[in-house]
Amino acid sequence: MRHFDGEKLVLATHNAGKLEEIRTLLAPFPVAVISVKELGLPVPEETEMTFAGNARLKAQAACKATGLPALADDSGLEVEALRGAPGVHSADWAETPDGRDFVLAMTKVWERLEAAKAPFPRRAKFCCTLALVWPDGHEEIVSGSVPGQIVWPMRGDQGHGYDPIFRPDGYNQTFGEMPLAQKNALSHRAIAFKKLVDGCFR
Repeated sequence: MRHFDGEKLVLATHNAGKLEEIRTLLAPFPVAVISVKELGLPVPEETEMTFAGNARLKAQAACKATGLPALADDSGLEVEALRGAPGVHSADWAETPDGRDFVLAMTKVWERLEAAKAPFPRRAKFCCTLALVWPDGHEEIVSGSVPGQIVWPMRGDQGHGYDPIFRPDGYNQTFGEMPLAQKNALSHRAIAFKKLVDGCFR
């Protein structure tokens, strides 16, 4: 994998929680992370059908717009009994005319599991793919996932997205109940980031 030796990295997201999480993960390294939102740039529509495809699309757009190396992630929740849904559409399930509502999205997941009479445990995994793109076109793509199960009712107010209904294997708490530092240490994004950091930043 190519070593990253730049001083600035553009993060292709408008998500404040994701920006904070990735800044924390890259804090040990001498690189300034700036988001496309801070630069006033849009995030392109996610038109691909895989996490890797959407991550590449977003990173390529940010790199082209800024002339700087760009990092994007695409992540989501895949529920086994829903044939992998919501998957790449995880954020779409939260969309409302007034912005994203993940309580609504989590409720949809549970209602669809109930309608399908899905057996317990209701298996799921959080998935994350990272794409790091350089201005010369070089790309590094890495992925991580965490297996677990869907629980109800929602538990905890930490984290973001679907965290309050996902309990990772081996733990009694949902991601929504865990302190951020603990979740960051074992999340799907942390696993993908370890691969990226070990390959490109150390």
